[in-house]
Amino acid sequence: MGNSYAGQLKTTRFEEVLHNSIEASLRSNSLVPRPIFSQLYLEAERHLSALEGSSRVDHEEEEEEGDVGLEPNCPPNTYQMLPPPEGCCTTDGFCQAGKDLRLASLSSEPIDVPAGFLLVGAKSPSLPDHLLVCAVDKRFLPDDSGHNALLGFSGNCVGCGKKGFCYFTEFSNHINLKLTTQPKKQKHLKYYLVRSAQGALSKGPLICWKGSEFRGRQTPAGFCSGSLFPPLDSSGPLAASSSEPTPGANPSVLTGAQQAGPASDHPSLTAATGPSIFNGKDSPKHQPKSKLLATPRPSALGILTNSGPPKKRHKGWSPESPSATDGSYSQGGGNRAKCESASMSYMPQVGLVGPASVTFPVVASGEPVSVPDNLLKICKAKPVIFKGHGNFPYLCGNLNDVVVSPLLYTCYQNSQSISRAYEQYGASTIQPISEETQLLLTVYYLVQLAADQVPMMEDLEQIFLRSWRESHLTEIRQYQQAAPQPFPPVPGVVAPVTSAQLPWLAGLAASSCNDSVHIIECTYSLAEGLSEMFRLLVEGKLAKTNYVVIICACRNAAIDSCIAVTGKYQARILSESLLTPAEYQKEVNYELVTGKVDSLGAFFSTLCPEGDIDILLDKFHQENQGHISSSLTASSVTKSASLDVGGAPTCTSYTLEPHHIRPFQLAVAQKLLSHVCSIADSSTQNLDLGSFEKVDFLICIPPSEVTYQQTLFHVWHSGVLLELGLEKEHMTKQRVEQYVLKLDAEAQTKFKSFLQNSFQNPHTLFVLIHDHAHWDLVSDPSVGLVDRLLNCREVKEASNIVTLHVTSFPYALQTQHTLISPYNEIHWPASYNNGADLYPENKKYFGLSEFIESTLSGHSLPLLRYDSSFEAMVTVLGKRFPRLHSAVIRTFVLVQHYAAAMMAVSGLSQMKNCTSVETLEITQNLINSPKQCPCGHGLMVLLRVPCSPLAAVAYERLAHVRARLALEQHFEIILSNPSSGITVGKHFVKQLKMWKKIEDAEWRPQTYLELEGLPCILIFSGMDPHGESLPRSLRYCDLRLINSSCLVRTALEQELGLAAYFVSNQIPLEKGVCGEALESDTEKLSSTDSEDEELATEGSTAEKRSPVKRERPCSHDSTSSPLSSKASSKSAGSALCGESSAQPGGPSQGEQARTPQPCSPSEEGRAPGDKQRLRASQGPAVVHRHSPGPAPQPDSSLRTSQRSVQVSVTPSSSQLSSSGSSSSSTVPAAGTLVLQASRCSMTKACQQPPVVFLPKLVYDMVTSTDSSGLPKAASLLPSHSVMWASSFRPLLSKTMTSTEQSLYYRQWTVPRPSHMDYGNRAEGRVDSFHPRRLLLSGPPQIGKTGAYLQFLSILSRMLIRLTEVDVYDEEEININLREESEWHYLQLSDPWPDLELFKTLPFDYIIHDPKYEDASLICSHHQAIKTEDRGPSRRPEDLYLRRQTARMRLSKYAAYNTYHHCEQCHQYMGFHPRYQLYESTLHAFAFSYSMLGEEIQLHFIIPKSKEHHFVFSQPGGQLESMRLPLVTDKSHEYIKSPTFTPTTGRHEHGLFNLYHAMDGASHLHVLVVKEYEMAIYKKYWPNHIMLVLPSIFNSAGVGAAHFLIKELSYHNLELERSRQEELGIKPQDIWPFIVISDDSCVMWNVVDIDCGGERSSREFSWSERNVSLKYIMQHIEASPNITHYALIGMRKWSSKTASGEVREPFSRCHVHDFIVLNVDLTQNVQYNQNRFLCDDVDFNLRVQSAGLLLCRFNRFSVMKKQIAVGGHRSFHITSKVADNPMTIVPAQYICAPDSKHTFLAAPAQLLLEKFLQHHSHHFFPLSLKNHGHPVLLVDCYLNLGSQISVCYVSSRPHSLNISCSDFMFSGLLLYLCDSFVGASFLKKFHFLKDATLCVICQDRNSLRQTVVRLELEDEWQFRLRDEFQTANAKEDRPLFFLTGRHI
Repeated sequence: MGNSYAGQLKTTRFEEVLHNSIEASLRSNSLVPRPIFSQLYLEAERHLSALEGSSRVDHEEEEEEGDVGLEPNCPPNTYQMLPPPEGCCTTDGFCQAGKDLRLASLSSEPIDVPAGFLLVGAKSPSLPDHLLVCAVDKRFLPDDSGHNALLGFSGNCVGCGKKGFCYFTEFSNHINLKLTTQPKKQKHLKYYLVRSAQGALSKGPLICWKGSEFRGRQTPAGFCSGSLFPPLDSSGPLAASSSEPTPGANPSVLTGAQQAGPASDHPSLTAATGPSIFNGKDSPKHQPKSKLLATPRPSALGILTNSGPPKKRHKGWSPESPSATDGSYSQGGGNRAKCESASMSYMPQVGLVGPASVTFPVVASGEPVSVPDNLLKICKAKPVIFKGHGNFPYLCGNLNDVVVSPLLYTCYQNSQSISRAYEQYGASTIQPISEETQLLLTVYYLVQLAADQVPMMEDLEQIFLRSWRESHLTEIRQYQQAAPQPFPPVPGVVAPVTSAQLPWLAGLAASSCNDSVHIIECTYSLAEGLSEMFRLLVEGKLAKTNYVVIICACRNAAIDSCIAVTGKYQARILSESLLTPAEYQKEVNYELVTGKVDSLGAFFSTLCPEGDIDILLDKFHQENQGHISSSLTASSVTKSASLDVGGAPTCTSYTLEPHHIRPFQLAVAQKLLSHVCSIADSSTQNLDLGSFEKVDFLICIPPSEVTYQQTLFHVWHSGVLLELGLEKEHMTKQRVEQYVLKLDAEAQTKFKSFLQNSFQNPHTLFVLIHDHAHWDLVSDPSVGLVDRLLNCREVKEASNIVTLHVTSFPYALQTQHTLISPYNEIHWPASYNNGADLYPENKKYFGLSEFIESTLSGHSLPLLRYDSSFEAMVTVLGKRFPRLHSAVIRTFVLVQHYAAAMMAVSGLSQMKNCTSVETLEITQNLINSPKQCPCGHGLMVLLRVPCSPLAAVAYERLAHVRARLALEQHFEIILSNPSSGITVGKHFVKQLKMWKKIEDAEWRPQTYLELEGLPCILIFSGMDPHGESLPRSLRYCDLRLINSSCLVRTALEQELGLAAYFVSNQIPLEKGVCGEALESDTEKLSSTDSEDEELATEGSTAEKRSPVKRERPCSHDSTSSPLSSKASSKSAGSALCGESSAQPGGPSQGEQARTPQPCSPSEEGRAPGDKQRLRASQGPAVVHRHSPGPAPQPDSSLRTSQRSVQVSVTPSSSQLSSSGSSSSSTVPAAGTLVLQASRCSMTKACQQPPVVFLPKLVYDMVTSTDSSGLPKAASLLPSHSVMWASSFRPLLSKTMTSTEQSLYYRQWTVPRPSHMDYGNRAEGRVDSFHPRRLLLSGPPQIGKTGAYLQFLSILSRMLIRLTEVDVYDEEEININLREESEWHYLQLSDPWPDLELFKTLPFDYIIHDPKYEDASLICSHHQAIKTEDRGPSRRPEDLYLRRQTARMRLSKYAAYNTYHHCEQCHQYMGFHPRYQLYESTLHAFAFSYSMLGEEIQLHFIIPKSKEHHFVFSQPGGQLESMRLPLVTDKSHEYIKSPTFTPTTGRHEHGLFNLYHAMDGASHLHVLVVKEYEMAIYKKYWPNHIMLVLPSIFNSAGVGAAHFLIKELSYHNLELERSRQEELGIKPQDIWPFIVISDDSCVMWNVVDIDCGGERSSREFSWSERNVSLKYIMQHIEASPNITHYALIGMRKWSSKTASGEVREPFSRCHVHDFIVLNVDLTQNVQYNQNRFLCDDVDFNLRVQSAGLLLCRFNRFSVMKKQIAVGGHRSFHITSKVADNPMTIVPAQYICAPDSKHTFLAAPAQLLLEKFLQHHSHHFFPLSLKNHGHPVLLVDCYLNLGSQISVCYVSSRPHSLNISCSDFMFSGLLLYLCDSFVGASFLKKFHFLKDATLCVICQDRNSLRQTVVRLELEDEWQFRLRDEFQTANAKEDRPLFFLTGRHI
């Protein structure tokens, strides 16, 4: 046979098998039928023949209950239909006689049905949406159990009335079924048809054909077979089907699946689930249409395509046979899971949880199972049935009382789809976990669940994953070590579970659990098991059973299974968790509207021992009506009266905190700023910060009025609007509202104006802040406002909008498809790093992890608690009222508890039994707290009621009880709704205004923060909190009503985030201990003790009731305390007739037995206790508070260790030593002070976080941890709008940082189709991220709003800083030494100098430029300098550091560096997007220069766009000259003078962008660069002309650049003169000027003089303004007789400029920094090409001595930017010995010749100048501070330091020198003197005795020659040891010195 059958002994009757086999062999046309006995008895081994090309595929189409046959299957031998008779009708839906058979048409028609016949619906493949009506003899149809149908067929056509069809083939032809497979009644007759009461014919239950569930283990209709072979109707991406519900309410507790029946008894919810309900109410025909998640796998499918199964397969075709690869496990393929790896990876990688799973069809099969009537009434809960493996039978009957979910099925499927990560090991080796193992593991899991635990799919997935990993660890390792073989052997797995063993093993596992898990084994089909289960339920035999596992391992070793949750608690939670939030609200609304809850109210009225509570209340009200000022109310009423009158009492605890930014917030703001800068710095050019002048913003928030007002408040008080310059000083609230957008119906208009604003202001950077960004991430255009506005094209494309998402729960924005780059995420920093407090603050944040910390055993009163008596009551009532949603029950119970507690506190002590200890504690503290404070400050109780209608009910009830108890003046009850503001009673508004000292009569509180100190119950409604902050007076956070089935990480953390809190950190104790608490160091904590329990219980007397209360560290019952157990058993036990024994908190009676009875309720919260507490807290010694009774007994040692958490959570608690008895130890002073002030509840509030009450389910979830210590809540599905990408994912780890968590979610979650990111197929590609989107995440209430507002401020400051520069701001030096000329200009307002007058002006030799403050003073014969005239000089190294600067805003005429980009100058810079990177050409330009004795070769780099400035021999040929204009040109369109800017080391920072400075005018600008820097300058400035100096000048100073610029310009002038002379232009008409500008000149100013109308007046006023360089240049160039001036310059700007400096419009003095040079007149005056320092002073003196004019325009000034890099600072003097780390000081710059001195790597000239600047007094000792006797400098100015004065003379013939006859010189410096210096020249000067001489030459030889030539030895005495050299090696050509003394 070749087949190996994996059968086992069947219970099927022998005859049935025989019959089936015969029938199959008759139909089979090729294969030998399988022998009957092997079918019955043989059990074969598994093997991997599927991979060996086995040619059989198991489709069993004819058995399928779906429509698989409608699609062409693996090549079917198509059924040959007989051709229809001529002329008959062949239309689909009509019979051959042309009569309509469609149910839709015939539903209201009368049909004649013969006796014994039934109407049935047949399905036609060509009409999937219709049923065809047929009449069939009921003997040929099965009975209710699916048996006893006669073989054969007898039917009539109801259309034409033709009767007597004896063959179904004949009949199917007649009714035009047009089949492609063998017609078969079992396949095509689907439904019974029934008539309604109105007589309409409609589809009824399915016809339950015999054994169909046994045979039909097939793919869901059309799903797998259709996806194996084309057409692939269902293999697209997962798209929600039309019937898909909204995203599941609870992805983790069996997420999002729909209930099978309607969610409640009313029909409205049935419609919501649409055709997705599978309970047999709807045909599976709808299912194939929904796009299912499937991926075609050609590689796996290729093996199967040739396998030709028989046309009609007999029953013996084993589904276990090797080729039975259905391409999917959707039909639960039994052991095939282990043998056909080909089908493994077919399952979608995305975990189908939630709504997607609803569309996942699981074909039911077999006879329908009838759900018993009154099931809910009998069971007290709707059983939840989870489909497992295989087929699931149809259910009929009372479907409203069961819930069917496919979630478990989906979980099984997901766990069989092996992650891509493992596919590398070979599909065949790594098998998925088998179905049997899955089911067995599920049973194990259910067995170990506690009575009050609920199963979670996430847990199961992890169990499967761990099991799979363990079983395959060895293979994976082998595969990692060895290369896989083509057909590896079957791995030796530990003996796998077979389907035969499964029921037995499952039963064994369940035997230990006290019947909480019940196993039902079916022999025939699941239907039997379900029927059996329903029977047992109805008979009450499953009362103790929580889970029923039904296994049918009947045929061919493949299993069917399902699991029913029958435990009342579990079933209720699971069925409710399957509702979406919308359905949940709808359900609750329905129950309230229809009055279903009335029964609950009626029941409550029976609970009160005195009768109805309302009667009691009325009675109490009447008794107290006359005298409201009872003992309870008197105090506070009189107190408030006295306050109103005298206002004397004050409370020190109530302080309004000033608004200030915390270190954390500043750190986060700076992180945000650095991220924005990194976006701007990236090469993508997505953000050009340089182009923005200011910042604007819009904050988008959810539609919550309180959040809106709160955000407005933050924006107003942060001052950000003033700082950004968006508003003036006196702004109104309406103005602030422009910057906050509530995402409601009106949002669109406001947002449009924001977009318009951003479009109109391209130079403003708009920051769009999306606060609370995890809310409303829907892509639906009708609802998803966030998506519609923030993701619109305009926002995405606007280059001036940066979007910042801010949220505490970023998980939904961290998926595989997110728009936010992981590099653009900013996480709130941790406060502790390796024990170091990174950001010391006076407050400590108390968030979720700290709350969890407080629950650890060893702590006295945890801050997270649950209320066991409340839970017990709810459980019992849940059983009594099974049809009510538990949210309704919980709300009613809690309101009842609060009502009873209020009554108890008001004096009705008998009501204490009707409430819980926790609620009583809350109520006592609420009502009593105002009495402890002189001002009446109280505490806030937050009561969270998510469902708004229930919140309204709670409010009305509590307000009614409060009114009846005359407590309206004691505390307020506030109902908050997201859509509306806060309403507070007049009395309380008055109190708040008095506390806050508010005068405004109209003021009303608009945020919860403004309710600080108000005693109130805040009923907080709305499905989600929207970021509302709560005041410091919040003491209790009652979350007992949160939707506990909503177990999604975001939802859970969001609710718990309400309690997040800052506690005061000022107590010395807090600093150390708190940090340790964070690190979970319980040992350290337990060594301190504090019994400061008032802080935890807020003045309740709970801690005085019983010491045992604190002895429950292990029960984790939080404060459920014996008393609460007692209360629960009293309230639940007595009132509910002992039903409490079945509740989860069952053992309460036992606890009660060993608990001493507390004092009577009437004594508990009364005044005596209060007095005692007040006495204790006021007392100076801590002993009183430490222990109310005597010293602790030994048994309290346990208590003491537990109480240690108080240290970390209550900073006010004093540090005590470890044992409880050492209570008299010393207390820190601060602690004592706080204790004395602690009468007001506000004191305690500031020092301890609120107490949080949770539902038990949530409490367990939050406090349980996994093996790594991670709270279980953190590993839940992160958000409703995402789903897991795979169940093969690692677990989150406790050690993960926020960044690692983000990367985890980005890898393992995908958005649901409804998520706005769903369409963004990111998959980690960088280009799918939006470049200007950031995400800021941080814990709730930690201060994110303050942080992002601070970010806006510093961003604005940075942008302003980008538009500001530091410019040197120093006053001119040596002003008191200035020439006081008797000559003045007659007119102060002269625009240009008068040449003739100017020539008579004397030259001012004194240097006034402040940068030369340490330079030698130049004497002239006019000055008599005294020592004290010069100020103290600065230390040389301080010179740069201490130069004064001023910050200036860049004007529109500034010069810019490479960081500036704007639209206007893009083209100028060569970065315009429309232009290619500018092409440049390199041109050599040579000229000879006699002084250098060689030809100089320079290179020009000329961009194509600048070639028009040059003359070439031909286009692209030899460069001939640079064009020069004519003197006579008067055009204002361009600047005539070419500008040269020498630069080094400043390719980024040099200010070479003169576009704005020149106001767009045409100009020629040349950068003069060194050869080695050419490439980098060309990269940064591609559109600038470069003049590249020869390589010999690579180490030269600025003198060389100036020298070459001037020589080149003169040579070019001559070339231009000769060129233009040919054109008839006179040589003197060619423009001779050039500009030499420093690379740090940033802005230019002009002084405007106002002489008051009298031109000759010497009185004037003046002002300075910024002008363009174009203005200044054109003014200078227009000067009359300009060609007679050699050098023109301007002042250096200073804010300290005095009017005396600008009185004279022109001066004849030194010019620096920005000069206009006449190269024609200065032809014979050169710059010294060797100079590094002071070369401009040297040149100025040479020009002056040549008799040329230097003119400074005093009305013009230049601002120089402080640039910290490059320039002369780029020369570093270092040792030539590479590994010599020593620092070199100026004294080491020279040495004796031939000595072993360390040589330096620096030019000799630089060493000389630096040495003389710092140490010239060694050479000229007489000159030091001897300003009357200067040093004579011949032909060269050298700086000898500020202590020495010098006198400059030129040796040139006809030069102008000062008269030196009056001077006696103290020294002579001859520097490289030329032939013009002769002996006779020197003899004109007179020297002091012992004056010193210094001769400097290029080498020792010329030194000697100079001494001889100048006859120096006649007057000067030399010694051999007086010879020196610069500290250069010989190859570096040192300079040599010789010093001598005057004889």
